[in-house]
Amino acid sequence: MPGPSTDPGLALLTGPSVPDILDAALTPAGGTLLGWTLRDVDHRPGDRTTASYDARVAWADGEREETFAATVSGSRPSGGLVVTDGDRYVQVWRFPFDPELPGLAAACFPSSVGDLLRGLGLSPDGVQLRVVSYRPRKRAVVEVVTSRHRLFVKVLRPRQVRDVDSRHRVLTAAGVPVPRTLGWSDDGIIVLAPLRGTPLRVALESGATALRDPGELVATLDRLPPEVAGLPRRAPWSAHASHYAGVIAAASPSLGPRVRSLAATVSSGLDAYDEGDEPTYGDFYDAQLFVEHGAISGLLDIDTIGPGRRSDDLGCLLAHLSVLATGPFAAAAGARAALTEWLPLLSRQADPAELRLRAAGVTLSLATGPYRAQDPDWERATADRVGLAERWLDAAAAGGKGAAENALMRLS
Repeated sequence: MPGPSTDPGLALLTGPSVPDILDAALTPAGGTLLGWTLRDVDHRPGDRTTASYDARVAWADGEREETFAATVSGSRPSGGLVVTDGDRYVQVWRFPFDPELPGLAAACFPSSVGDLLRGLGLSPDGVQLRVVSYRPRKRAVVEVVTSRHRLFVKVLRPRQVRDVDSRHRVLTAAGVPVPRTLGWSDDGIIVLAPLRGTPLRVALESGATALRDPGELVATLDRLPPEVAGLPRRAPWSAHASHYAGVIAAASPSLGPRVRSLAATVSSGLDAYDEGDEPTYGDFYDAQLFVEHGAISGLLDIDTIGPGRRSDDLGCLLAHLSVLATGPFAAAAGARAALTEWLPLLSRQADPAELRLRAAGVTLSLATGPYRAQDPDWERATADRVGLAERWLDAAAAGGKGAAENALMRLS
């Protein structure tokens, strides 16, 4: 079993100091901490670490479950409550008052969401809200249902929202099935119409591949308009192998030598390829693809589109499928079927060795997920995903042929 982390920032936000950090936010507000559990960890070695918590709090009017988050860094952040020991700064806040997502609070209360809907010319009658996702400091999505409408409020850092709205409009104009944008605000809110169909990950839970023709995967990417290649470049997941190796090593020091060696092999292998100038999606995988009647009906979360290589997108999809196929997921059987059926087709769309090399890099990035989400037995799950990345790397070295490829495909 991996030993405890030696990273001081990570240890501060996940260890015995957590009650003191939460008390610093609760005491001035009149709350008393009754208990807490770690909910999510985003560790960036050499930069800053963010953690979120589910807390039981006693207030003057009763006890409630609350979500808190905290960030530790070497420089003083702006906004919110900040405490320091002279060397490190800890910023702590209660959801939805995220200092880097100023639009989040307005997206989480029926009265302010009603005002937002009226501003769009929509009826606010019977507003009901559901927080779909929340990544502290980064983004959140809130589902809004009224007596007449269903839509999604996406909350971003304010400097990002105009650009994301523009990307949605470019893709919609090109006929790419993405959520239609209904408007945005300076505080980081963008309002989106829902997609048709079901997420591919959910569809895979049937045990089947969910697509009549896997060629639709490639055809969907072919629909990305040329303007996408002119957007600012974002490095693909596989290009950050060294960063993710550092994250894994900080959480599980015993895996450090293994993941750093793996990352070095991925990085040196990618040096043989240029950055590419094809229109790419940037985060092409099962949870982002919607399907209906056996066909792809939509693409979600288009923030990452830009220039790159087709192998980036296809390798991302394969990596996610392999993690699904080898983990304790309801979609595991469907993911195994999809991987078996789709890998030969996708291997004809890119250099087979490069495709598997990029899948190895993305799988390494996904190995940080069990710890970040604080899954039960995350140590074993992390090691299993590292092993899966190594299998992709072996298959890349073999050019997608022979015993290494056969070992990769024996997923269970």
